Amino acid sequence: MNVNIICVGKLKEKYLKEAESEYLKRISRFAKVKIIELNDEKLTGNSSLDILAKNKEGENIINKIPKNSYIFAMDIKGKQSTSIDFAKELNDLSISGKSDFTFIIGGSLGLSEEVLKRANKKMSFSLMTFPHQLFRVMLLEQIYRCFKINNNETYHK
Repeated sequence: MNVNIICVGKLKEKYLKEAESEYLKRISRFAKVKIIELNDEKLTGNSSLDILAKNKEGENIINKIPKNSYIFAMDIKGKQSTSIDFAKELNDLSISGKSDFTFIIGGSLGLSEEVLKRANKKMSFSLMTFPHQLFRVMLLEQIYRCFKINNNETYHK
């Protein structure tokens, strides 16, 4: 199985890089993971210019999506689920022949309409807003949790 995470922005803090590294190591037992970091566009505070910046980020994201990948767009308006339901969804998709999954994390303005339209599923972890660097670690943890659940291994509580 291949897991791709396309994210706008880079991890800067050492503790987040260490957490990411730990989850990548844990997930590697179950899947090949590729992190694709894209530069975030500079925001001006001018709403029309910032929309252009979000659309530019969207173009960059779309250009990095692997062919035939099932796309999860992380969006605050997306569907929320439990860890068990998320694990079941990944398992069901795998059984149906999907083996390549792409998770997309936008920048501070979120994802462009084009990226959201391209997604197979819009997913939300919460109605709260999280820094995208921290969310990246949270997403990796949940992906790891899914593998542990689907393999009937202890971890999930």
